[in-house]
Amino acid sequence: QLHLVESGGGLVQPGGSLRLSCAASGNSFYYYAIDWFRQAPGKEREGVSCIPDTGDLTKYADSVKGRFTMSRDNAKNMVYLEMNSLKPEDTAVYYCAAALYGGCSDWGAKSYDYWGQGTQVTVSS
Repeated sequence: QLHLVESGGGLVQPGGSLRLSCAASGNSFYYYAIDWFRQAPGKEREGVSCIPDTGDLTKYADSVKGRFTMSRDNAKNMVYLEMNSLKPEDTAVYYCAAALYGGCSDWGAKSYDYWGQGTQVTVSS
């Protein structure tokens, strides 16, 4: 069983940067693919990025490609999302989620075993 806790959100100006963290407690973290999702007010939740258990072949949504970088440290049970060149449309609650099966298949094509509680990111001048 895993318990996921996000941190690192906050208020940042357009063009700024934030680093989100997802800390996992529990066993066998290294077996799980980890995804970042976000949900803005009045909008559906969308997949942002995914990193497989091996840490390679990270996947990104087109809207964040080239600006966001996802990484993981299995020794520390941590996943990170480095967000640069932030835009107002990046404003949302960001969640990390763990999936034992499915790797980084299409968002919506796999089920998630654990979710964090979310962290708010607000991009505004």
